[in-house]
This record gives sequence, structure tokens and C-alpha cells, in this order.
Amino acid sequence: MHAALRRALDDQATAYADVQKIQDARAADGYDATDPKQGDEAFTRAIDALDAAGQRVATEQRADSLTANFNQPAPGQRDTNPRSGDDEGGERDVEADYREAFGAYLRRGSVDRLPPEQRRLMEQAFDELSADEQRALGVGDDAAGGFTVPKEFQQRMVEAQKEFGGIGGIADQLNTATGRDLSWPTNDATAQEGHILDENTEDTELDVVFGSAKLAAFMYTSRVVRLSRQLLQDSAFDLETWLPRKLGERIGRASARHFATGDGVNKPQGLLPGLTKTTTSSAAGKVNFDDLVVLEHAIDPAYRNRPGARYVLSDDALLGLRLLKDADGRRLWQPELTSGTPASLNGKPYTIDNSLPALAGGQRAVVFGDIRAAYVVRRVTGAQVLRLNERYATSLQVAFLGFERMDGRVQDQSAAAALIVKAA
Repeated sequence: MHAALRRALDDQATAYADVQKIQDARAADGYDATDPKQGDEAFTRAIDALDAAGQRVATEQRADSLTANFNQPAPGQRDTNPRSGDDEGGERDVEADYREAFGAYLRRGSVDRLPPEQRRLMEQAFDELSADEQRALGVGDDAAGGFTVPKEFQQRMVEAQKEFGGIGGIADQLNTATGRDLSWPTNDATAQEGHILDENTEDTELDVVFGSAKLAAFMYTSRVVRLSRQLLQDSAFDLETWLPRKLGERIGRASARHFATGDGVNKPQGLLPGLTKTTTSSAAGKVNFDDLVVLEHAIDPAYRNRPGARYVLSDDALLGLRLLKDADGRRLWQPELTSGTPASLNGKPYTIDNSLPALAGGQRAVVFGDIRAAYVVRRVTGAQVLRLNERYATSLQVAFLGFERMDGRVQDQSAAAALIVKAA
């Protein structure tokens, strides 16, 4: 999707939301037709804005369609320059073409130096940054946008993020095409149940009550990654594999800290502060076997007995718990004995996330539950990369900057609980 079409779709969605807001106000009691915010004039302006946005979307979609048709070979005619990835019908592998163009851009550093076809593909993938985003990323006017990375590039970034951020790898994943705020439903249905209906008896209603939370799209940056020009010119250096992993590691560490402990103010809401179910250890400054049993039973069996139920804790906390034994003298921690059977803690798998605190008084140090049901991570598809050519030219280096938009929050309070280490 071209940047212009994406912006037109965003404008259309905003206009539609404005119309809905006015319609809701007009339907409420005490509606005033002369009110400048919800009256007839305001409603007319909102409808006109929605119509105009719809026309822009239709125009951009038609331009997209015409471009695609223009670049297709005539029926029965093969492309005059076939490449690997063309099938027997002669259709171009657009993703493969863009991967090659993007790789050439990373090494050469200028779209103008690419062949015309590659230059056209890169120009379509350019996404302009707003002035606020430029300031946040610390780039100047000469780098006022980024190029959307190929699908495989972003997959490598996400894989690296999951390796360096425990909660982000086991949470529910929501991928969206745009970064508009989403109203996300939250629900706890553990207290809702059916019943036996007597003959000739009318059934009663039991509404599912949903809460509502906002999922935003915060801009995460890798910060600058520098490489020597000599290394870039070395064909043996696999830049297309090394760079996404390095960018993903950095973004993963930053987002992992927020997914664990973020306060939700201009950043994601973390799992620890977002959970309302908590237990407290029986002794100050430490955790024993009984504390883990109480923690597991703090959540409903419907979550506790799911295959995905697990502990989440830091490596320092795990070290302390590995020394614990049950009443029969058996260690709670069990190593991986067979392939495919992960190490366990009190018979449950665990995930290490070093953004969680150690076993110290007053800290929420251990979480147990179905993390996928409890927490959702929202990612905006289309991570982007900038190449900065001039900033480090005197050092014979170039720099890369990756950025991606994400958010996260607790979506089911009953699916997990946190253990608070008793303060001294």
C-alpha cells in the first residue's frame, strides 16, 4: 500500500469517527440543533469531510490499480527481462523484486543510484515522517522519511525482539495496517455461567460485559547503528541478516521493559502494574514453596490448567527459586529431560524476562498465568529503516536507524496474578 493511500484511509477513518460522534450526540437527550459542535452545520461539515475523504481514497486506489495494470506484461507475453521468481505464466515476484531493491539501497545508500525499476519500487515504499517523529528520532530534514522493510526483514526483527523480550514473545499478538488508536475490549467471564432451563420457562439474559481500553502505537527506535563502508562493500557480509537482528535486539530490549513494567503514560502498560490479582509471600524478602502454590491458585482453574499457563520471572529470581524444595525434599525446578519438554518450575513451564525485578522486598517479582490471554501486544506492520550517509562520513562509516510502532496492555485481569515479595 502506497503512503498516499494509507494517509487517505486514515483521513477517511477519522472523518467517519467524527460523523459517528455527532450522530451519537444528536441521538442523546437535550440535543441542541444550534450547538456549533453537534448542530446541523457541524453535521453537514462532517458529512462533507467524509465524502471528500472517500473521494481521495477512491482516487488513490484507482491510481494503485492503474500502476499495477501498467506494469503487467500483455496477455500471453513474457517479461522481456525474466528473473528468478517468475512463474511459468510470466508474473513478476514483486516481493522478491522489492527485497533485492531494498538490499541494494542498504548497501549503496542512495535511491538515485538504483536502476529505474528498483528506484520506482523504493519510491512507492517511502513513508514520510512527521516533524514530531523526525525530532523524536533525532534525524534532520535530509532524512525526512524511511523505507518500509521487506516482509522477511521485519520477520527477522520480530524474532529478535521475542528473543530479547520474554513477555512480548508469549503475549497475544495483534498486527494492524495503520497506527490509529484502537478501542480494545477487556473482559472477565469467569463468573458467568449458564443454567438449566425448566420446561415452558422463558430464559433470562446474561449480558457479556466488556470493558474498553485504548491501544496506541508508540514509536520505538533502535538508535543509530554504525557500520564501516569497507564492511558494507564486502559481499561476504550478510547485511540483510545481520541488520534486522541488530535493530530487532535493540527495539526488543526497549519494548520488553515497557511490556513488563510500563506505567501506561506515553508508553505501553506493563504486565506487572496492569494486573490486579496479587498474592504476598509469607516471609520478608524471600519466596518459598507454599507461596508459589498460593500464587497458582490465585487464578481460576480455567486459566491455571491451560497448556499455556506458565511462570514469568527474571533470571535472578529463577536462581533463587531453583534452590527451593517441596515437602519431600524434591527441587521445584526440573531441567529439560527430553527434547520438546521444557524445564519447569513446580511442574509448570516458565519464561525468563529480565525486565522483571529480582526477589526483593516490595517487588512484584513473579507472575503466573495464561499470559497470552492476559496481555496483548499491538504491532503496526511495516517497520522502517533509514540509512544516514553524511553524518559519519569523515569516519568512513554509514549509519542505520530502524523504527517500529507498538503498544501493549493487560486485556484480561483474571488470566494471571503477580506475587509480591513481602517487605521487611
